[in-house]
Amino acid sequence: MAIDVNSEDGLIIRKLIPLGTWPGARFNALCESITIEEIRGGTLFKKGDMDPRLIYLLSGEVTLQSEGLIIEVIAAESEAARFALAHQIPRKIDAVANGAVRFLRLDADIVNNPTPLVCKEDNSYMVIEEPEDDPNDWMTALLKSPVFQRLPPANLQKILITLEEVCFEKGEIIISQGDVGDYYYLIKSGHCLVSRKPSPNAKDIKLAQLGKGEAFGEDALLSGEPRNVTITALTDMVLLRLDEQHFLSLIREPSLKFIDQERMQEVLMQGAVLLDVRSQDDYKAGHLPGSVNAPFFSLRMQLKTFNREQPVVVVCDNGKISEAAAFLLLRHRFNALILKGGLNVAASKPAAKEVPEPVHETAHFTIDDGVETLINLVDEPHPQNTREPSDQISSLTASGALEDQLGLMKSENEALRRANLQLNDKCLKLEIEKEEALRQYHVLQKQMEKLMQMLDKAKGDQGVA
Repeated sequence: MAIDVNSEDGLIIRKLIPLGTWPGARFNALCESITIEEIRGGTLFKKGDMDPRLIYLLSGEVTLQSEGLIIEVIAAESEAARFALAHQIPRKIDAVANGAVRFLRLDADIVNNPTPLVCKEDNSYMVIEEPEDDPNDWMTALLKSPVFQRLPPANLQKILITLEEVCFEKGEIIISQGDVGDYYYLIKSGHCLVSRKPSPNAKDIKLAQLGKGEAFGEDALLSGEPRNVTITALTDMVLLRLDEQHFLSLIREPSLKFIDQERMQEVLMQGAVLLDVRSQDDYKAGHLPGSVNAPFFSLRMQLKTFNREQPVVVVCDNGKISEAAAFLLLRHRFNALILKGGLNVAASKPAAKEVPEPVHETAHFTIDDGVETLINLVDEPHPQNTREPSDQISSLTASGALEDQLGLMKSENEALRRANLQLNDKCLKLEIEKEEALRQYHVLQKQMEKLMQMLDKAKGDQGVA
């Protein structure tokens, strides 16, 4: 029975490794051809089984054991369940269902060696086929990027002609956090480290490593903000750089898609996700109903939670941060759309035609700020045109007190904003530590499997003796 890719099961399967890296068309084809199995108790496979199919746990809990010794208990919602269960053939251990479980059996050859994806060619976009020669060639890796696959051939040719080669030695800083954006960089050879300081006196937080065929530096060019990270060469590096003007005209313009409010409402009704990439404080102060908040700086760490099959409409205050966010989403094969002009432009439009605009109702659409609306501060004109001097003094005193309160609130908001940025950086650091812990876990798991093999062999030798 075919599986709906947008169903709960489809979203779970999409997170399985390596299925999460497949293009949408290939994944959809797989879901049409597979069936979910279910058992209540019993054995999924036994030690010595030769069935080459991979088994992925979708729901429930499975115990991996050998001769009565429990090696591991895997729950469907755990990180370990994203991998196939004890995939070595012949099976080295038993897999026993703890109650009701649902799982998939997938052909190992299809999972590990999927049919190469070939794109059709047209007159508007550069099209790349999966190469049969050197897969590590930097230009091949670059042209496989979703960003460059969307470029017209003429743009791609101009880019390759315009690129300037620059070299950096190991340990040299390529760009510094806080600098003004000037170039977009492509890595021809070598590796570099991406890091960030949450505050001037804080230690660097390591965010990622980049290598051949990857690119960086577009955030500042698109958003107009200073560089938000530092890039340091881990090895001697050869980079190709493109200046801001050529980046904006040759890459940004044909890559990014903008929509107005009317079109936004249409795509949202068709199932698109509305993504607000402003800070949490700005989002709480006012946002569009139904929007999801993912501050741009932490967006990279949340990409795994999004469904590539759903278009994403990106919004921010003025549209500039949305451009950087949409470019990031595009690089990771999402269909990203940008609300043109952002919330500021949208909010400046009248609510209805041929009707005088109310004093405090300037938004074209409702913005949900989660706070009850206060009484209008501008009352109707007082029936008397003059006030007693004592009333004027009282009014001035109240006004001064109000200004003091507003000043205090601004100071508190700024302190909260700084604290929020520090928390975001801590979350990123914890996410990186989590990934490293998972990597070590999988290394230990492989070592455990080898030890079990040695133990089984030793027991077999004793039996022969």
